[in-house]
Formats: sequence, structure tokens, C-alpha cells
Amino acid sequence: MRMLRVAVVNTDEQHCRELCALLEQASIPVAPLYSLENLHEHLSKEQVKALIVDLDTLPVDNNFFRNLKKHNPDLAILCLSSRTYHPGLQEAMGSHIHASLTKPLNSEELFFWLKTIAEI
Repeated sequence: MRMLRVAVVNTDEQHCRELCALLEQASIPVAPLYSLENLHEHLSKEQVKALIVDLDTLPVDNNFFRNLKKHNPDLAILCLSSRTYHPGLQEAMGSHIHASLTKPLNSEELFFWLKTIAEI
């Protein structure tokens, strides 16, 4: 997974740092972002293959994911959430989000999805 670059967006800085440390231990280049404010700029400058978005901490909707994929069609989006159902994100879950992972995060599941994305 050397060619895989990941960005993590989470307003919970501690959780973001922990997730980034897990990825760094696996030698996966990762960039922590603590808000959506600089996301588009970061994606335009870096060749990010996978984006991990914490649905519990960020104000995102179907339109956000639609625009994100429109401008970054090759970006794989993984979501984290403590909830199993997000009624306001039905379109995004069906069309724009690669996988949804539950909290607490299962690292084996995360690395499975990242390996799958790296092979695309």
C-alpha cells in the first residue's frame, strides 16, 4: 500500500491523531485535517487516494459528497460513524461512499478496505 495516500477529516483532534498514528504505523502516508475548510485545497495539491470522513463530527450531506466526487472522481471515500444508519445520506451511501466503518474502529476492517482501494 505504498502508493496509497490517505487524508483523515475529523474535528475530534485526539481521535484524528490516533487514527493517523495507526496508519503511519502501517507506513501509509496520511494527512490529518481537523475541519472541512482546507479539504478541497489539500485534495488539489496532494494525490490522495482515500479520504476518511468522521460522520459524527462533521456537518456533511449528500450535496457535499456529490461535489467531492464530481471534483475528485478517483477518490475513495470511507466514513466512520457510531451510528449504523444515516437517513440524510442515502444517496451518498449508495453512490459516493466506498465503505462505512463503525466506531469503535476495527483496524483489520480498515486495512482490508485500504488494501482494496490501493488495488483499484
